[in-house]
Amino acid sequence: MKLKFKKKTSSKVVGRLKSKVRIRKKISGTLERPRLCVFKSTKHIHAQLVDDVSGKTIVASSSLKASKSGNVDSAKEVGETIAKAALSKNIENVVFDRSGYVYHGRIKALADGARSGGLKF
Repeated sequence: MKLKFKKKTSSKVVGRLKSKVRIRKKISGTLERPRLCVFKSTKHIHAQLVDDVSGKTIVASSSLKASKSGNVDSAKEVGETIAKAALSKNIENVVFDRSGYVYHGRIKALADGARSGGLKF
């Protein structure tokens, strides 16, 4: 798959998107085991459970409504809220899709929050 970018796209973003494509070739979510995909911006972090077979989002959560301040604290809270919402829909097992981001900082905090909330991956 050939990726096309604008000339202004930084090499860091290009590397992340190439990594994302490689990850998505291997990972797919179903209704029984949806994909927990993550997006982070400079201020906020978003997570959602996606059923790739039907192409629907099951549950979504973001730090836009988080009560805690600080990026890592709010990421952990987002992980806990998405785990709570997933368990209310009888979903325990998920596939974690880090979207090409390095597994540390806010991504790791979100994953740890989801695990402490009861999700298994």
